[in-house]
Amino acid sequence: MTTKRLTFPGASGAALAARLELPAGGDPLAYALFAHCFTCSKDIKAAVSISRELARYGIAVLRFDFTGLGESEGDFADTNFTSNVEDLEAACRFLAAEYSGPHILVGHSLGGAAVLQAAMSLDMVRAVATIGAPYDPEHIAHLFEEVTEEIRRAGVAVVSIGGRRFRVKQQFLDDLAAASRTKAIGSLRCPLLVMHSPVDAVVGIENAAAIYQAAKHPKSFISLDTADHLLSKREDAHYAARVLAAWVSRYVEPASLDSHDQPRAGIGVTATVGASGYRTEIVAGRHSLVADEPESVGGTDEGPTPYDLLAAALGACTTMTLRMYADRKGWPLEGVEVGLRHSRVHVDDGEQCEGRPVRMDQLERTLRLDGELDEAQRRRLREIADKCPVHRTLEAGVRVTTRVVEDDGT
Repeated sequence: MTTKRLTFPGASGAALAARLELPAGGDPLAYALFAHCFTCSKDIKAAVSISRELARYGIAVLRFDFTGLGESEGDFADTNFTSNVEDLEAACRFLAAEYSGPHILVGHSLGGAAVLQAAMSLDMVRAVATIGAPYDPEHIAHLFEEVTEEIRRAGVAVVSIGGRRFRVKQQFLDDLAAASRTKAIGSLRCPLLVMHSPVDAVVGIENAAAIYQAAKHPKSFISLDTADHLLSKREDAHYAARVLAAWVSRYVEPASLDSHDQPRAGIGVTATVGASGYRTEIVAGRHSLVADEPESVGGTDEGPTPYDLLAAALGACTTMTLRMYADRKGWPLEGVEVGLRHSRVHVDDGEQCEGRPVRMDQLERTLRLDGELDEAQRRRLREIADKCPVHRTLEAGVRVTTRVVEDDGT
């Protein structure tokens, strides 16, 4: 996966900061646009997790900061719900001109209300998904209750939201009051996925029910169970991302899927890391997975470590080899479990180099063989485990050659 830093002009002309998550190993199946929650940014956990998960499935995702937020230019005080929708439309025009689409709109919280509104005028959109979205944009007006009178009297006031201070003008409240949800939702001409937590303390679950009721089929609802409004727990964000990716796959052309899943010519496996962090996207043929490092060493622990994957390769090859051998012999092997642990150990004194202790890598393997096997069969399977192809490769040693290629693959 590749993350590109981009900027494009928003509705007011301000430069909006964006990130484009591109899948590894081929052209995107489709392009999606992610709209973040009110006063948040493109870099909140939910936005990043969902964008990267969709990229794993071949969907390129553009996430950006609305005017006056995050890294984008402009004054937040001059924005409102309508300007957010217009920023979304500007992002769509940018994607269409520079790349393609967007085919999918995803909106979190007020961003969900915004994508529902924007989808009315975007013919290229094939699917829309909302996460913790309010049925009525005016729902967020409660955030300003303590300063509403001041806004009405002075035309502007400073409000604290999420520990940050924002200037809010009267026009913002007027715009919220004028927004109409029913028409936008009922006019959707594409499938809708509504995702919401029943314990969302910011935007109640009744909003999801109202959106679902107003929408026409095809429409779907997914409960996010114990998640909070911001999906601040990593497992909640990842769950929402995986479900969304599976749902979106119904609206991506199968022909595109076939072309995306083929690795580049001459490349069996690709591994891609972004501009920061250790999270690495791996594509192997038609399959994708993630590698990472633990949080203790600066990673995000979103996948197994490279050494875990090395051990997994040996474990998988061991189980397959034993399965094949037992089947060929007709032995009653009902199952195999291989446990593996990587470590570095000192070699014996006799193998020391120039009087210095020598350390080497060790994979400790344990086998659990299920079935009515006699001792001779178990002993033979233990011997066969050492003959699996990956075991032999590791013991023989591997020569790795490296060359640097240009963007065109040369």
